[in-house]
Amino acid sequence: MLIITIKQGKEKALLAGEPWVYLSAISRIDGKFEERLKSGATTLIRSSSGQFLARGGWSPKSQIRARIWTLDEKEAVDHAMIKRRIHHALAKPRSVKNSKTAAQRLINAEADQLPGLVVDYYGENPGYLVCQFQAACVDAWKVTIVKALIAETGCPNVYEHADELIRAGEGLPANSGSLAGNEPPIEFQFE
Repeated sequence: MLIITIKQGKEKALLAGEPWVYLSAISRIDGKFEERLKSGATTLIRSSSGQFLARGGWSPKSQIRARIWTLDEKEAVDHAMIKRRIHHALAKPRSVKNSKTAAQRLINAEADQLPGLVVDYYGENPGYLVCQFQAACVDAWKVTIVKALIAETGCPNVYEHADELIRAGEGLPANSGSLAGNEPPIEFQFE
């Protein structure tokens, strides 16, 4: 497992709730060379004195080198955690659909403890779930996320909309297309 050591004094931002570890805040990265190349891998983040700070998702090509999954040392980053986070995000009360796009935001990235994941619901029953995987950490969990979304919502249609600029900044390809079920009609305009 990769271990990121934060520069002295930079841990204050994480402890205050900052969900990102920037390249400029890193003092040292320990781990095998292959692990350093693996986008989305879980990494341990510790202070300059070696104290546990967080577990994050590694992004070797982004200026945001890690996105925080958890500040709890005992919480594993696994399928169960991803499913639990999706369940909690979808259980939150939602506002009405945006009249401009006819979309309802179901998951809003860091606000729902799913860094870089945006999910909108378009259309009527069964409708379409449109996902944006804007960070390497959620891109690595794409299959688990799609299965959990289908199980939680009952919506069989899941589409990936890729923002080319954001994904390029993460070192990820910009692929858009159906992940499950049918593609949405062409008249839907995604934000």
